[in-house]
This record gives sequence, C-alpha cells and structure tokens, in this order.
Amino acid sequence: MRCPYCQFEDTRVIDSRLASEGEQVRRRRECNRCGERFTTYETAELALPRIVKRDGTREPWDEGKLRQGMLRALEKRPVATEAVEAALFRIRQRLRATGEREVSASQLGEWVMEELRELDQVAYVRFASVYRSFEDVSAFREVIEGLEKR
Repeated sequence: MRCPYCQFEDTRVIDSRLASEGEQVRRRRECNRCGERFTTYETAELALPRIVKRDGTREPWDEGKLRQGMLRALEKRPVATEAVEAALFRIRQRLRATGEREVSASQLGEWVMEELRELDQVAYVRFASVYRSFEDVSAFREVIEGLEKR
C-alpha cells in the first residue's frame, strides 16, 4: 500500500484488529521510507441488491442516502450514533439475507420503520409521516395509537 505522506509503495503492517462488529479489519501501517504511521480499513465488497422504487425505476443500494434519511428523522433526539450504525448494519444484513438481486423500496422502508420504532418513537412517527405521505392529523393519530398498543 502506498504511504499517504511520501507516496512510497512499500509499507508494512504493524497491527491488525477487527472493527465494526467484525465487518472491517483495521490495520496500522508504517512506511518503510519515511517511518510515518497510518491506519487503513479493509471491508469485503459485496454486491447488495438494487432498490426498486415505487415508479419502477431501479437504483443501486446507497447506504449514505438511507443514513441521511434516518438521521433526519432522529434529528435532536437522544439516540447514540452507535445505535444508528447498528440499525444500519441490521438492515444491510437483511438485504443480503434476501438473496435477491432487487428489493422493493417499500420493503426497505418497512425495515427502516421497524428499526426506528425500536430506537425512538418520535423518529418513527417522523419517518412514517414522510414515508407513508400522511395527508392529515388522523394518519398521525393512527400511527401513535399503534405505538401505544405495543
């Protein structure tokens, strides 16, 4: 691997550890020329299914887009970043477990709502209101009543 400091191509690994619940390998490296140390992260590149939207268009899986949507729903809520990352991890695992080449956006949305319901009920209602295109207060009331029954 090329040194980010001097661009020399010969570096050595001085430490390796698992990171991100075993999803990544964290490596500390040292440049054989300048002696600088740096960290790299290695992850398996797995093809996740494409997402089929309501209008029939297909998009590649975009975890950043999903993270942004969840964070928008969780804005100003007392939920740890680690909990959000764990929820994203579980959603990604479910996507892989389908074994399908394509997954509907509606299925993905339901999984997100399940995760948000467990993380924070206010975030769940926020996400549901956008995802299900609430038209009036009665739609909010139905979702809130559903939460209260749980």
